[in-house]
Amino acid sequence: MTFRPSVAVFDYGIGNLRSAQKALEFAGAEAILTNDKSILKEADGVVLPGVGAFGRCAEALVESDLFSLAASMAEKAASGGKPFLGICVGMQLLYKESDESVGVDGLGIISGKVKGIEGDVKIPQMQWNELKCDFTHPMFNGIEKNPWVYFVHSYSAPKTKESVAFCDYGTEVNAAIAVKNLWATQFHPEKSGETGIAILKNFLSTLKSDGR
Repeated sequence: MTFRPSVAVFDYGIGNLRSAQKALEFAGAEAILTNDKSILKEADGVVLPGVGAFGRCAEALVESDLFSLAASMAEKAASGGKPFLGICVGMQLLYKESDESVGVDGLGIISGKVKGIEGDVKIPQMQWNELKCDFTHPMFNGIEKNPWVYFVHSYSAPKTKESVAFCDYGTEVNAAIAVKNLWATQFHPEKSGETGIAILKNFLSTLKSDGR
């Protein structure tokens, strides 16, 4: 029987989280949308999606009593522990803070501040855009050069040593980061067609069989 890794998607009452769950299932996971800490801890991997404002997402994690767990799991993933994937605002939350919501703490796993997109461009970026990738990273295994993915955002994290992809939108916009087993994308893999599903499959390939 083909191994289907278990993936728990943080359910903290923000936006359409079910679309991420469905895409993970399509990519080959046994995915569950949950706020149950024991299920999140026991899953082979976890996903933190996010839509809307940085501050509201951070507050919703606190209100759901999942903020500390998300921070702990992201920190462990960055040290080689259980794989963790952040999507859109779920990527931004990995940083310490955002200009979008001054005074609201992010998870603080990655240093730096999320800032508004710069340049003479329409805000938000709500479109398909070409991705410039570090094809040596396993996030992009098997993906053709110059792939297109779907973005919806007005703010972005700085492009730093953790960045493994960017897009051009007024300036170079940080599109994905990776630190060991901590992966995150500013774009939406679940809305990015075959490329997005391939990235989710690459994430699932990092999950280890538990013997089932």
